[in-house]
Amino acid sequence: MLGSEKRDALVDALEPHHGDGFAPTGRSLTQDAMRRFRRNRAALASVYVLGGLVLAALLGPFVIPYGYEDPDWAAFRLPPDFASGHYFGTDQNGRDVLARTLYGTRISLMVALVATLVSIVIGVTYGSIAGYLGGRTDAIMMRFVDIMYALPYILFVILLMVIFGRNVILLFIGIGAVEWLTMARIVRGQTLSLREREFIEAAKAAGLKPFQIIRRHIAPNLVGPVVIFATLTVPEIIVTESFLSYLGFGVQEPLTSLGTLIAEGADVMEVMPWLLGFPAAFLVTMLLSLAFIGDGLRDAFDPKDV
Repeated sequence: MLGSEKRDALVDALEPHHGDGFAPTGRSLTQDAMRRFRRNRAALASVYVLGGLVLAALLGPFVIPYGYEDPDWAAFRLPPDFASGHYFGTDQNGRDVLARTLYGTRISLMVALVATLVSIVIGVTYGSIAGYLGGRTDAIMMRFVDIMYALPYILFVILLMVIFGRNVILLFIGIGAVEWLTMARIVRGQTLSLREREFIEAAKAAGLKPFQIIRRHIAPNLVGPVVIFATLTVPEIIVTESFLSYLGFGVQEPLTSLGTLIAEGADVMEVMPWLLGFPAAFLVTMLLSLAFIGDGLRDAFDPKDV
């Protein structure tokens, strides 16, 4: 038998406290997803690694005593050397490779984030309209997507670079403007299932117009799939930008990116391997981190795992 004091304490713990304003609180689907994501050690470690890269790219150039385009006249083609402060060495023109790598990481991330944002805006808008309206409108809109899929993706971006000139802003828009096709298909499929739900029927009965329903009820329920796919799109855009820069159609001097640095290092990799090794290591680390984060988010938001 329990003592009277222990028995009273147990009863107080089990009984709901109606008088003191206590009420049980549940967790939302997003909170459950984030809880599962935090249990994914690879994805969580990738968040810290990617955060470290982002902080280094943003704050590093202000800490390093050398600028990304300022030559050190006493150090041409210098291997990595801690005594001189050139931790990643210098290139043929005496420029610090660490400063250029951090600045190139900043540009590559900027291109990826802005291009991903452009693709999300276009893809979510296009796909939700096609999926909600359905019928002939959906058929025509998705046939246009199929036609765009059949055309060479890189060719569009290269043509934009040739016709309108090579600049970073156009690179943002060009990559994002042709990266929305898969996003539109995913959003359209999700919208087809959402439009049959009860809350959409209630919104129709309340007299809301189609675009009001899309903006207020369809789009907010697409956050999970959109976030997952956007996380997986960022590394693809980084690779695309690096490939374009490698071909000479991406970021141009005096700016630099990881693709530009890899292209420069590939030409002299036998005599100055550090020019290729360090930018390539940054790029691979960033791509792997984003891939692990994307997989972690996909597993966390998967309704089968709830």
